[in-house]
Amino acid sequence: MRDFEYEAPTSLEDAVALLSENPVASRPLAGGTDLIDHIRTRRLEPDLVVDVKKIPELNVLEITDSGLRLGAAVPCYRIYGDSQIATSYAAVADSCRIIGGTQIQSRASVGGNLCNSGPAADSIPSLIALAARVVIAGPGGRREVAAEDFCTGPSRNVLESGELVVEIVFPARPQVGGSHYRRFIPRNEMDIAVVGVGVDVELDASAGTFVSARIALAAVAATPLFVEAAGAALVGQDVSDEAIAAAAAAAREAATPIDDMRGTIEFRKHLCGVLTERVIREAVARARGEETGYRIGQ
Repeated sequence: MRDFEYEAPTSLEDAVALLSENPVASRPLAGGTDLIDHIRTRRLEPDLVVDVKKIPELNVLEITDSGLRLGAAVPCYRIYGDSQIATSYAAVADSCRIIGGTQIQSRASVGGNLCNSGPAADSIPSLIALAARVVIAGPGGRREVAAEDFCTGPSRNVLESGELVVEIVFPARPQVGGSHYRRFIPRNEMDIAVVGVGVDVELDASAGTFVSARIALAAVAATPLFVEAAGAALVGQDVSDEAIAAAAAAAREAATPIDDMRGTIEFRKHLCGVLTERVIREAVARARGEETGYRIGQ
């Protein structure tokens, strides 16, 4: 591993100043589970690494009447370990439970996963499905971007020179709503999604009709994909096999995957339909307070 300077500021202002001094040759570190490996393999060669884990704003984790605030440096285990978050924002907790193993989850953060901007990232479809917004700070002040607009290509995003993600904010949950994230991997030793699906649904008071729905996919396009047509296929429809199948067909149609060692184009498009149906059904069950017996890895 090449030598680099290390700073651990305790204020957001100091972190922005450090990153702004030489934005091309500096990198923020949240969990570091990807960054350190990239430095070790010389995929990245920063002169300065700025550890942001000591900054209070990046460690916020709270639910209020307005929704959820998730600091960019909050490790995964804190998210799924919070029972209220795991219930109300279940899709995010689902994602955090499968990002690496226990040791990785003690360091890795949703903010870091987002900023890596991988097409197969497990957390981003959940952020998109739950209508999250990304709060960014930089030399020019703060701005917000919708989660579905954050990634611009493989390992690329909207962050400009000297900017970093401060937190991710989610709207308040509906009275009758449920969410879920699920992925397919080729084997346990290859911890990268062949396809991932995040879904959030709101049902009416009778829990029999879809009021709103958001569906996002991973690993089937150059960026995590928000499929508006799939959600629209559910809105106003009774919860039924026909409505769910229509949403799954829209998700399958929107997917533009590639052939690689994890799967073929045909296989991935098929998986989009299968997983979308299953994830919608689990989200509906959670909205209704039903137990389906689903466990991670099934």
